[in-house]
Amino acid sequence: MRRLRAVVLYSLLSAVTASLLLAKAGQAQALPSPADPARQAAMDAWQAAATAGAQHRQLAEHFVGQWQATLNATGEAILGGRQIRTVYTGSMMGAPFEGISLSGYDNVSRQYTSVWQDNMSTGSYLTEGDYDPASRSYQYRGQWPDPLQAGTLVQVRETLRVVDADHHVLDMHETRAGKEVHVMRIEFTRIR
Repeated sequence: MRRLRAVVLYSLLSAVTASLLLAKAGQAQALPSPADPARQAAMDAWQAAATAGAQHRQLAEHFVGQWQATLNATGEAILGGRQIRTVYTGSMMGAPFEGISLSGYDNVSRQYTSVWQDNMSTGSYLTEGDYDPASRSYQYRGQWPDPLQAGTLVQVRETLRVVDADHHVLDMHETRAGKEVHVMRIEFTRIR
């Protein structure tokens, strides 16, 4: 499996390198030799960027499982443990609700990332942040189009606090007219 991953990464890097060389030169040029130190350094960098590590295991420990709150949530590690996909179902504001999040850790930017989509919007929302071990909290920040004022962006801050192995709390804040307002809290309890 490790050999297959190396072959796939090598093939991907070769294709990217070839595309960049062709785009830069406007004509075909010979690719660097596989033994070229610069090419090996690039391969090592891609391998480091793609390797699941301690932060990924931490996310799995904190969020994989079935959770209950005002919404039901099921989290699972995917993509070799690099992402946690959580599927949410229930009702919100009196209507059926479905949502999906992908949470991970980007080895290159050294930031936790989260992408959110649901059936009450047509957008994909990205937040990035850090983990604070002292408060056991993930602190995410982002911005997305404001449905209340078309053409503007609303600043968002989310805190996802791990209370213990079976409980976590999500608090969401929005900044409108220069003032941050707490807009949502969901308390999750692990059921499996």
